[in-house]
Amino acid sequence: MNRYERLNLLLELLADRGRVEVDDIAAELDVSGATVRRDLDHLARQQLLTRTRGGAVAHSVAYGLPLRYKTVLRAGEKQRIGRAAAGQVSRGAVVGINGGTTTTEVARALMTSPDVGGATGDGLITVVTNALNIANELAVRPQVKLVVTGGVARPQSYELTSPLAAKILSGLSLDVTFLGVDGIDPDTGAYAHHEGAADVDRMLAERAQRVVVVADSSKIGTRAFAEVCPITRVHTLVTDTDAAEEDVRRFRERGVEVIRV
Repeated sequence: MNRYERLNLLLELLADRGRVEVDDIAAELDVSGATVRRDLDHLARQQLLTRTRGGAVAHSVAYGLPLRYKTVLRAGEKQRIGRAAAGQVSRGAVVGINGGTTTTEVARALMTSPDVGGATGDGLITVVTNALNIANELAVRPQVKLVVTGGVARPQSYELTSPLAAKILSGLSLDVTFLGVDGIDPDTGAYAHHEGAADVDRMLAERAQRVVVVADSSKIGTRAFAEVCPITRVHTLVTDTDAAEEDVRRFRERGVEVIRV
């Protein structure tokens, strides 16, 4: 387990338990107590937890892990999902992309796809996003006409939220929106941890002719705090091969195309 994986796991344990002790975590992760203390001190300096004598307690933001720590989780699955999703986009399309590690892989895959990345010309596709990191990667690509929603930046996810984003999106029409989610349930729909992000995600979905949810199998069958859209609004789910057959069957019964890669 590398350091980023360990830091991510520490934050997940804090979110689940509310408190951790150095000795317990050292035994659980099979590392030294000194290593755990350094990790906790590092996270405390970034205001992601509060150090206590012998351990740490969850900070108010611990429920949503920063994007820089999430990138190491299921990286291979997310890259495969990104490539499969990007393969559904043809030149001339207007594409909505929200923030997240999996949607970041969709954006990267778009730039290497034959219809977009391998072609020449300016503005072959239009990408509308509220994610600063995605915008940063696409801004230098001549194949992309980039539209950024505006709004107030969330440090954890690099997403822009607030009514400012809604004002931009209300006047746009999208061919397809790729949504990264914190949970998707075959009975109810897609979810996000943060209500502000969910508001922008919802509008990205509403303005699109097709909604493609990109989510690794750990997100399937789970719900989060804020609803993004009902399952009836989701046309396609792109996930990995660990998705349970029963879950896949339930999505398909509700009219959702499921692609496992």
